Amino acid sequence: MPTESVLSRTKFDRIMADLRRTRILRVSRTALIVTCLCIVGIVGYIDYLTGYERPLLLFYLVPISLATWFGSLQIGLGMAVVSVAASMLSDLAAGIPTLGFWNAGMAFASYALFAGVLGKLRTLIGELDRRVQERTAALQREVAERRRLDQEIAQVADRERRRLGQDLHDRLGQHLTGTALAAQVLKEKLAAKSAPEVTEAEKLVHYVEEGIDLTRNLARGFFSPELEADGLSVALEGLAENISERFAVNCIFHGEGLIPMRDSEVATQLYRIAQEAATNAAKHAAPEQIDIRISIDDSELTLAITDDGVGFPDTPSESKGLGLRLMRHGAALIGGTFKVRRNGQRGTIATCKVTIPNYNGLSFPR
Repeated sequence: MPTESVLSRTKFDRIMADLRRTRILRVSRTALIVTCLCIVGIVGYIDYLTGYERPLLLFYLVPISLATWFGSLQIGLGMAVVSVAASMLSDLAAGIPTLGFWNAGMAFASYALFAGVLGKLRTLIGELDRRVQERTAALQREVAERRRLDQEIAQVADRERRRLGQDLHDRLGQHLTGTALAAQVLKEKLAAKSAPEVTEAEKLVHYVEEGIDLTRNLARGFFSPELEADGLSVALEGLAENISERFAVNCIFHGEGLIPMRDSEVATQLYRIAQEAATNAAKHAAPEQIDIRISIDDSELTLAITDDGVGFPDTPSESKGLGLRLMRHGAALIGGTFKVRRNGQRGTIATCKVTIPNYNGLSFPR
């Protein structure tokens, strides 16, 4: 019963909407006809004042055009009949000796032809407008579907990246840690026996510990547990420390407090952009220092990665710009903008700006 009542209510609302639409259309059509008749009357009166020697047949096209374009072909033809009648009445009132019915018939034929051509043009323009609207709607749906697919692909890629990072950190890292402990025990046993292989055992322990550090660095590159646990600021601070350790470059994070980020996708994409930009700078720009800075003004968050390296080329190669395209794509996924430019005479600055909805008013140093 409730479902039936809801359906009945919906049907009733639809019927009432159709009635209101019909009433508005009827009023509009009535107003159009009245307006056109008034124009015909004005033209007919002026035609009477000028006399039958100077007919104003051309001016009757104004109400016929309005009736055809804003009404229909039938209304336009009806207005053509009224216009011919008004023209003949004005000639009679002006004292014409004899009425030329042949001229009246030719005038009506001309008016009818004009109304037909105008009506056809109106139909063609309406059809073109309808097709444009349909194509626009289809294009909007296609863009929305493509954006949804891009977001799904980004989510899947991020999920696989996290899984790989967790496997490296939890499984391979623990395995290497156990191997290092076993190698340490073996070294101590060899040392107790004063065996000559102690030096080789120490090298083995050192190599395994380097493998552990390398595994942890790789895991941090794929997966940042701080991003989920403590927020974007802590994750970026950890990223700066990781860049400093891996590339022996002074990488500093500037920012205090927790970013009011309620959307994990936005935080993830910002972290990936900072990671890609800082890593590219450390690998290719030979910098002495890299600054990762985050600031917020009103509801606009700005992430800037600055280095003092060799600088960004004026005409970057498209074939080698995969990192730039990925960063621009990541910024587009969260509705932001990404730009790269020279930082004065030396160095590069990469900037990503994104609007944070429902910002709660926290401030950050700039």
